[in-house]
Amino acid sequence: MPAAPLNAESLARAPKVLLHDHLDGGLRPGTIIELADEIGYRGLPTSDPDELGHWFREAADSGSLERYLLTFAHTVAVMQRPEAVQRVARECALDLAADGVVYAEVRMAPELLTAMPLDTAVEAMLDGYAQGSRDAAGAGRPIVVGTLLCAMRQDDRWVEVAEAVVRHRAAGVVGFDLAGPEDGFPADRIPAAIGVLDRAGAHRTVHAGEAAGIESIRAALDGARAERLGHGVRIADEVPVEGPLGPLARRVRDEQLVLEVAPASNVQTGGFPSLARHPVDRLRRAGFAITVNTDNRLMSGVSASSQLLEVAETFGWGWAEVQEVTERALRAGFADPAERERLLSDVVRPGFAALRG
Repeated sequence: MPAAPLNAESLARAPKVLLHDHLDGGLRPGTIIELADEIGYRGLPTSDPDELGHWFREAADSGSLERYLLTFAHTVAVMQRPEAVQRVARECALDLAADGVVYAEVRMAPELLTAMPLDTAVEAMLDGYAQGSRDAAGAGRPIVVGTLLCAMRQDDRWVEVAEAVVRHRAAGVVGFDLAGPEDGFPADRIPAAIGVLDRAGAHRTVHAGEAAGIESIRAALDGARAERLGHGVRIADEVPVEGPLGPLARRVRDEQLVLEVAPASNVQTGGFPSLARHPVDRLRRAGFAITVNTDNRLMSGVSASSQLLEVAETFGWGWAEVQEVTERALRAGFADPAERERLLSDVVRPGFAALRG
């Protein structure tokens, strides 16, 4: 059987894996409007779902990470009730499954949900993902969703969040993350939180090398002992087109530390002028452990399929490269190893075999 052409239709059928997707960055525009109506929130720029989706993408396309993050004021505002969080999490699982994602780690900072206790927010997320996963399986689109809890770098609740990661591990929380502004708030700022994770053997990924450079990555690795790097693309500063790698880049490559790359988001926030100038392909060809992710599906106007397609078309990737980044992402997941091995052997490899012919 000949290989399927790599296009939007075939990529939608491909089994996909996401390691870097924010719950509060992926709401359906219609859901935002309905939740806003329920609580009397009047801050939205429009009540038309199509116009609202366009507004989010346009507002995020500023070239500034700081302005990009301001768009979250609206999504977080309408998520300040447990039932709203549960609905958003359920719809997230359903939307990812409908796009062919078979394994996803979705992250959120529960401390942003200030109207409820931290554990209540976490439990609402977990309940929503579980319900969405059951509904997706019933529709013939099974998905495994793991929860990552973010602590905000600029705030001081890291220890609380780390303790919540440990407390809820048996219920589906798979790891810890640091999010928010890198400059001035290094990943090793609150060592006590890292100690909580270390003592429990808890997984952690850290946003680093997105808006800040090599020293941010170094602090994530040496101070926070990150197992993966959220974005991590500034490692390219030590990867010249010709010549030897810098010392940290050599370490990241040689240790195969996984980079959770989200190209559309990186372009939106001003990291790179265009996708064609993004280092995702250069890093992959240099031997770095690259994965391709959505970051914020609402703000970037992307899905797992569309982001992979855009990268593939820009850099001439075929099925081999798409399968490579998919399998790498699955192997780097924080969920139960037996679950990931089952997905690899029973879902991912057969799915790509059918497409590659």
